Amino acid sequence: MYYGKVELCGVNTSSLPTLTAEEKKDLLLKTKNGDMAARDKLISGNLRLVLSIIQRFAGRSESMDDLFQVGCVGLIKAVDNFNVDLDVKFSTYAVPMIIGEVRRYLRDNNVIRVSRSVRELAYRALRYREKITSDTGCEPTPRQIAEALGETESAVSSAMEAISDPISLYDPVYNDGGDSVYVLDQLKDENTLDEVWLENIALREALDKLSDREKTIVDMRYYRGKTQVEIAKEIGISQAQVSRLEKGAMNKIRKQM
Repeated sequence: MYYGKVELCGVNTSSLPTLTAEEKKDLLLKTKNGDMAARDKLISGNLRLVLSIIQRFAGRSESMDDLFQVGCVGLIKAVDNFNVDLDVKFSTYAVPMIIGEVRRYLRDNNVIRVSRSVRELAYRALRYREKITSDTGCEPTPRQIAEALGETESAVSSAMEAISDPISLYDPVYNDGGDSVYVLDQLKDENTLDEVWLENIALREALDKLSDREKTIVDMRYYRGKTQVEIAKEIGISQAQVSRLEKGAMNKIRKQM
């Protein structure tokens, strides 16, 4: 694991404990009521979840020990903020919390290096812009700045962008007094698998709530590609019953998701 590394932050990852669904539910209730021992046990019992998430970032140059610690911070936040009154699995809530914490860490520790020549051009451009703005009351365009400095417009624009403060994906772009809309909410990354991953978690939860016969029919129909007639013959019921059970199962899944 992690190129042969089994111990992270002094924790032997090969012997991390696991909790059953009932144990998690019981510990979450006790934690809500202020039981710190239950809170510690709940955190310890979910470290495997942190471990599975940070594996997705293993290809980066960051220390896995650091990512594990940051992931644990996300887990602790999930434990402390989880609403036990909602009909939601803890993992469904904790996964995006842990991912978000890791991504914030990677964002904040990403050092963007700008060459000296680019910085100097940017500062020249800024000084000229300030002078013209002060003298005329009008801000010059990038083209006017470039012509005055004897540079290309694209070089000036790129230099000024390079020294500007980066915008955080978590900066709010709108707030009407309720929930904020962040920069992240306005972007779409076709390459990210987070949304698919979370949908798969929700799908598994929905499937868990089906009856055994409904699970069998969904599995045979959508995972093994069998027709309703083939399923009816195999499990010994009519095709009409298969159709009715399949429709009921899909309605349940849609409501859950």
